[in-house]
Amino acid sequence: GLGARVTELSEAHAHTGFETHVFFIGDPSFPGHESLAGGKLHLHRWCQWISEHHPGGVYDGEPGKLADWEQSLVPWLESELIATQIEADVPVVVLAEEWQTANTMTQLAEMIRRRGWQGNVHLFWNANHVFGFEHIDWPSLRRAATITTVSRFMRQALAQHGVQEVRVVPNGIAEAWFWPLNAAESRQMGRLLRNRLSLVKVARWDPDKGWAQAVSAVAELKKRGMQPLFLARGGHEPYRRTVMARIRTHGLDVGTARWTGNRPSELVEAMAPALKHDVVLLDGFLSLEQRRVLFHAADFVLANSSMEPFGLVGLETMAVGGVAFVGSTGEDYAHPGHDALSVETSDPREIVEKVMGLNRMPGDGRLLRQRARRSARHYSWPAVLKGRLLPLTHPRVPEPPSDGRAA
Repeated sequence: GLGARVTELSEAHAHTGFETHVFFIGDPSFPGHESLAGGKLHLHRWCQWISEHHPGGVYDGEPGKLADWEQSLVPWLESELIATQIEADVPVVVLAEEWQTANTMTQLAEMIRRRGWQGNVHLFWNANHVFGFEHIDWPSLRRAATITTVSRFMRQALAQHGVQEVRVVPNGIAEAWFWPLNAAESRQMGRLLRNRLSLVKVARWDPDKGWAQAVSAVAELKKRGMQPLFLARGGHEPYRRTVMARIRTHGLDVGTARWTGNRPSELVEAMAPALKHDVVLLDGFLSLEQRRVLFHAADFVLANSSMEPFGLVGLETMAVGGVAFVGSTGEDYAHPGHDALSVETSDPREIVEKVMGLNRMPGDGRLLRQRARRSARHYSWPAVLKGRLLPLTHPRVPEPPSDGRAA
């Protein structure tokens, strides 16, 4: 979710016309600096010299990377980027994400005060979830930056840490989610799933993601003769073993679909031999197009998290006219019964009854899908930028300058 947010938010800023720089812990096999979107979007891969010795991903060797980040980033920003923008009389907005950047914001605020740039540089720190909150010096962060978050649920979570002044700026999704589906590929996926009650779940293997409730609901639907097909895509988390044990306990049989391509047709080809099973583990990278077609063709997408800061999968499902089951925490975009379904408890029977109820009234399902797509439109990144983020970060600049002169 965070990777999608930063990628799509950065691209939306650049395409709106702002000069945008993204700093992140980068793959050492890629360039340290990369310019995209006609020079409007700049990627800065930091700590690559450390990542060479820690090939396990961004969190491999995290303490060393964080120490290097905090020591080197602010001095570079001061001399190589912010100073040149100030000299050109260009306002600078810094948006930071994750607990690892909290100290950086404090350092930036101290540097800005020292240089007398308070009127030219504006700092914002965003909370996507509660991970790492125990590491944050909240009083210092509150003094350094305007704090934002992605949902009302997260605003309540921040209040528990003494942060009362919080702006809610929701996540968005890329415009590509609203593009017309490839008709042939959509029909192909629809034909594959049409004889089964298909339920899709794409989430980390984590107790908070509602896997236990989803598996038990599938088992109950099978008992009631509904012929469910559970398509599951997780990650590499150890909780996967617990989920698999629950599947076996319920007597559900499991197959696996493996593929390497990005086309929906390649996903369909991989899934077809496994459809004799109750549960199919999707063992491959789901591209944007594959997710769009899958979420649209499935009868239901289970984004039924018990604790969800925002709920990106539910919003993506709504954008393609799918039926999303969301939780009851951070999904501000959903209106249960109108454009999505929701669960209020961890009881799997709640999913079962709502699935069977909607199946008995297909007209209601078609109407829900239409409303879902319309509601999701309000959460495209261009809509979020124009309606929520730009008025907050550029209160005196309602529209971006035509020449893109902002950092």
